[in-house]
Amino acid sequence: MVCCLLTAACRAFIPTAVRDLMTATFNHLRDRRCAVRRVAMALAAAFTLPAFSGTDCSSPTDRSVYAAEPPPTDKPAGREASKSAGIEAGIEAGSLAGSPAGSSAAKPTRLPVVSPLEAGFDAESLAAIEPLITAAIAERKLPGAVVCLGRRGRIGWLKAYGDKQLAPERQPMTVDTVFDLASLTKPIATATAVMKLVDMGRVRIDEPVVKHLPEFAPHGKDVLTLEDLLVHHSGLIADNPLGDYGEGRERAWRRICDLKLLSPPRSKFIYSDVNFIVLGELASRVSGEPLGRFVQERIFAPLGMRETGYTPGPELRARAAPTQQREGRWMRGEVHDPRAWKLGGVAGHAGLFSTAADLAVYAQAMLNGGQFGETRLLAAETVERMTRGYAVSSGLRGLGWDKRTGYSINRGERLSDAAFGHGGFTGTVIWIDPQLDLFFIFLSNRVHPDGKGLVNPLAGKIATLAAGALRMPPPPSRSDNRP
Repeated sequence: MVCCLLTAACRAFIPTAVRDLMTATFNHLRDRRCAVRRVAMALAAAFTLPAFSGTDCSSPTDRSVYAAEPPPTDKPAGREASKSAGIEAGIEAGSLAGSPAGSSAAKPTRLPVVSPLEAGFDAESLAAIEPLITAAIAERKLPGAVVCLGRRGRIGWLKAYGDKQLAPERQPMTVDTVFDLASLTKPIATATAVMKLVDMGRVRIDEPVVKHLPEFAPHGKDVLTLEDLLVHHSGLIADNPLGDYGEGRERAWRRICDLKLLSPPRSKFIYSDVNFIVLGELASRVSGEPLGRFVQERIFAPLGMRETGYTPGPELRARAAPTQQREGRWMRGEVHDPRAWKLGGVAGHAGLFSTAADLAVYAQAMLNGGQFGETRLLAAETVERMTRGYAVSSGLRGLGWDKRTGYSINRGERLSDAAFGHGGFTGTVIWIDPQLDLFFIFLSNRVHPDGKGLVNPLAGKIATLAAGALRMPPPPSRSDNRP
C-alpha cells in the first residue's frame, strides 16, 4: 500500500527533471536491504523506463536465475573489472551471474506454443526440417540444434534435434538448452542498449563517439559516429590481437583507444568485434552502469527473459550446450569467444547466453514494434530506425543487424526486404521479418567438440522452408501479445 501511494505521489507531484536527478539515488537504494529496496523500486517505477514498472513491490527480491544483483558501484563501466581477466572479473563488471542458494527465481515469460496450423504454418512443409538437420548431423556439421518458429504472437514450431553434448559423454538436445549466443550479443544486448539510450535522450546515433568516450579520439577516430560502429562502416580492424586483452579490462581499453583505422571512415564495410566492444563501453559509460547490469535491468528483466544474460549461474550452466575445451575443461556456460572471456565474460560483441523460448519473447517484442504485453522495450520509431536498411560498401545493414550482405547466407531466400537478423560464431542464428510476421531462431553449438562444423547454409535452408510454409497472412494490426 505504501509503495503504491509513493508511486502515485511521485507521478503527480515530482517534476520530470527532478525525477531524472533522483534516478541514481534510487538505483543505489534498490540494491540495499529488502525493506528499503521495496520502497525504492516503487518510487523508481514512477520515473524510470519500463525496467521497473513491472516489478512486484511485495517481493523482497526480483532476481532472475541469471543473477544475484552485484554491489552498487560509482565506477564507470569497464574500469571496475581490471583486477583480472576471467569470469570473476565479469561478475564485478556488472554481469548477473546466478541466483544465490535458496533464492527463488520469478517464472520466465513465455509465448504460447500452439500447433503449426494455429500459428499460420503448414505442418507438412515444416516436417522437411528434420531430414535437413539429420543429414547435417550425419556429416558432422553440428551435434544438434533447437529450431523455433513463431507468428501471430505464438510459437508454432519448437523442436530439439540430435545431441547437445558428444564428449565426454553423449547428452540429448532439449528445447530448454542454454546456448552461447556469440555475436547475437551485438544486436540483442549491445545495439538494443544503445537504442534504449536513444529513447532516453542520452545519445544520438549521428553524434561522435568521442562525445562520450573522449579517450577514443587518437588516429582519426574522433570523426566516427555511433552509426558508423553500429553498421560496421568505421574502418576499424575486425579484431585486434588477443594479447591486447591479457592484462585486464583497463589496459585492453587503452589499447583499443590507440588503434589506427584500416580504411577511411564510411568507405568500407569491415565486420568488427572492436566496433561493438566500443559500443558496449559507451553504453556503460553513458548509463552509469556496467553493461551486464544495464541490459538485465532495462531489456531482459522487463521482458521476463529470465534465462538470458551474461555469465550464467549454476542452474543455467547445467543446461548449457558445451562448446570446446579451454585449459583442460569443457566450456559449458562459459563464453567461447576468447576476447570476451578475457574481459570477464561481459563484452559488447559476445558473451550473451539464452534459450529459444526467451529469444522468442525478444523477437515478438520487435515484431510488435518494440512492445511486449505491458512492457515497452523501444519506441516504435526507434525499432523502425534500428531495423531499416543502411547502405554500406557491400550491401545493407541495420543498426546492429544484418540485412543483406555477404553474411546473410543464413537468412535464406524467401524473407522480405523488411527482415533483419544476425548469426553467431558458435552456430546461432535469428531472423525477424515484420512483413511476414515471422521469426526464425536456430540455435546450435556447431563448434562442439572440435571447433569445426558449419551451419549457416543449413540455417538458410530452414529459413527458406519456414517462409515457404506460411499459410495465413499477417494480421492487419499486430497484437501486443498480452500473455
